[in-house]
Amino acid sequence: MDLSIPSIRQLAEGKNPNSFSNRFRARRFRQFEALVASLPRPLRILDVGGTNEFWKNRGWAGRSDVQIFSLNLVAEEQRHENITPLTGDATDLAQFADGSFEVAFSNSVIEHLFTFEQQRRMASEIQRVSKSFWVQTPNYWFPMEPHFHVPGWQWMPLNLRVSLIRRWRCGWRGPCPDPARARNLVQEVRLMTGRELQVLFPGATLLPERFCGLVKSWIVIGGFPMDRPKSDMQKDTRS
Repeated sequence: MDLSIPSIRQLAEGKNPNSFSNRFRARRFRQFEALVASLPRPLRILDVGGTNEFWKNRGWAGRSDVQIFSLNLVAEEQRHENITPLTGDATDLAQFADGSFEVAFSNSVIEHLFTFEQQRRMASEIQRVSKSFWVQTPNYWFPMEPHFHVPGWQWMPLNLRVSLIRRWRCGWRGPCPDPARARNLVQEVRLMTGRELQVLFPGATLLPERFCGLVKSWIVIGGFPMDRPKSDMQKDTRS
């Protein structure tokens, strides 16, 4: 049985270029392109949690003026000359010196680190190794949880969420009968509030990404020549 809303899973399908999720990604990326347009080339980008597919879909694979280093716990296969897959931990980027990259980029990764302390470590490392940064993450206060696709999931007691995912499919996960594995799946995702992001990225600009008037996700930017692109996104740190 699927406890989540099936239509939500279709809207969030990452491999469908016309999905709701990909339309948001495309809009979001236009904001990123506006910010980096004036940065000197060649542009060195560290993408924490990035994929070949993401940059190919954005039209940046194969560009001679951009060198992208995509870092994951398990490195992807190299498919493009300007995208170098790396193995590493988002919370410990000791293999890179301070200011090694013009830009650190991360899309929907920081919420997958289990604890606020781990999120703090990732935020600190991103700011250390880069001259500017772009970090996107779903908003804790948006009612539809983007990983489990159950309304209000993140506000439920932990034990209830574990019990549900042991019995039913919830979004991209489950059913998972094993109690320890189920608890791990639930605890891995820790959505963040705007105030928490302000604490971890002091002085950064928070751009809200809205859907039906509610903040669906946050984009945290800092260090760019202009700290906000020309867009209809407005700074909002109330959540």
